[in-house]
Amino acid sequence: MQTDAIFEALYLDPGRLREGDRTIRSPIDGQPIARLTDTDSSGVDTAIGRAAAAFQVWRKVPAPRRGELVRRFGEELRNHKESLGALVTLEAGKIVQEGLGEVQEMIDICDFAVGLSRQLYGLTIASERPGHRMAETWHPLGVVGIISAFNFPVAVWSWNVTLALVCGNATVWKPSEKTPLTALACQALLRRAMAGIEEAPDGLSEVLIGDATVGERLVDDDRVALLSATGSTAMGRAVGPRVARRFGRSLLELGGNNAVIVTPSADLELALRAIVFGAVGTAGQRCTTTRRLFVHADIAEPLLERLRLAWGGVRIGDPRAPDTLVGPLIDQAAFEQMQVVLEQLRAEGARVYGGERVMPDGLAGGWYVTPALVDRRGVADNVHQETFAPILHVFDYRTLDEAIERHNAVPQGLSSAIFTNDVREAERFLSATGSDCGIANVNIGTSGAEIGGAFGGEKETGGGRESGSDAWKAYMRRQTATVNYSRELPLAQGIRFDME
Repeated sequence: MQTDAIFEALYLDPGRLREGDRTIRSPIDGQPIARLTDTDSSGVDTAIGRAAAAFQVWRKVPAPRRGELVRRFGEELRNHKESLGALVTLEAGKIVQEGLGEVQEMIDICDFAVGLSRQLYGLTIASERPGHRMAETWHPLGVVGIISAFNFPVAVWSWNVTLALVCGNATVWKPSEKTPLTALACQALLRRAMAGIEEAPDGLSEVLIGDATVGERLVDDDRVALLSATGSTAMGRAVGPRVARRFGRSLLELGGNNAVIVTPSADLELALRAIVFGAVGTAGQRCTTTRRLFVHADIAEPLLERLRLAWGGVRIGDPRAPDTLVGPLIDQAAFEQMQVVLEQLRAEGARVYGGERVMPDGLAGGWYVTPALVDRRGVADNVHQETFAPILHVFDYRTLDEAIERHNAVPQGLSSAIFTNDVREAERFLSATGSDCGIANVNIGTSGAEIGGAFGGEKETGGGRESGSDAWKAYMRRQTATVNYSRELPLAQGIRFDME
């Protein structure tokens, strides 16, 4: 499908997308696909103002009716899955299956949010005072600001916007400056869904185009009750304190430095498949990408040899081709950062396999690389920095205690996995003395989280939780309400205050 045809299928005017100063290039070949105009400071102020006004209306709409909007949005996504997936591939460089998978994730979270719209449950709490009832209830929070990253240009936004909407909030979205077209397409589809809901006010969903300066205005605005930001740990260090300074809430999804432990009892074929996808899927540009591998010394050599063969057989090229498994890095800067890290590793004596640039025919402007495998067996070191590229560091270990200790000895704590057929090892990994990550898996890799579970991590990963489980509570305010239905006024803690 040609670029203009994709735009038109998603209700975007190709002519209007070529009128601005910001050039959007496809990582597939480096060629420009659109020119957009950034939102200026007055535009940001106006958008947040519209969202704040919309919130005043939307919070009064019954939650199941709010869920109907999300249900309609899910239908729009079903009807336009192929086109939106193609735009994800075009703008973010994801292979076809991953582009489609990201849209399916949006559909899935819509289904989850629709069901949630008839729950939003609180608690009934036993009161110590006779004739009293105490309850915990949840109310809409306000304007939710969303800052998303290029690697999941639509799915992470959908986690936020669907839950925010059913919870009664309005949203303002600042997508990555590298992937704004997918954001405009999502906004167009959501507006079509809103057209069928007469209670949905203008301003319920706003999109801001621009770089970090636009995001900073969103971060600092007192009208934004919750700022949900996905990106690097460095970004989180800047955003978190600024939101806290104005007593706003922040939901941070930051860096991952994810590891897999492979024990002697593991099914190596299963482990191999999971490690390859975890390490090279999305060209290593997932927050849940497998960065570190700890393999028991007794099985390290045969597994490493199989990994070398797998690395050499990975099909790299145009992500639009059905047989491609690894597409391009997002841009030249990502490639150069990867090369700096690999050169440093070589200088330190590490054995590095792969990591070279690949130039597929007709795609010279894209930044394609072979995944890198770094043999660090016998090294008692670790990897403390995340490189957003397909680099897998392989270490060996002798005892499970050692593997878990080294696994946890990094600042990040997002996703983790162990491959074992020993129930004791599996349960130890999932226990309080095991993985310290927000996500811990047994016999599956670090990538590919389902929407039913809350997504997020610990330590420098930010501590936020999005998507499933009770992540919806981040988008609401809690209220403890006590009703006295007696004719007496007993005080809590047995306090006596006799006015006679």
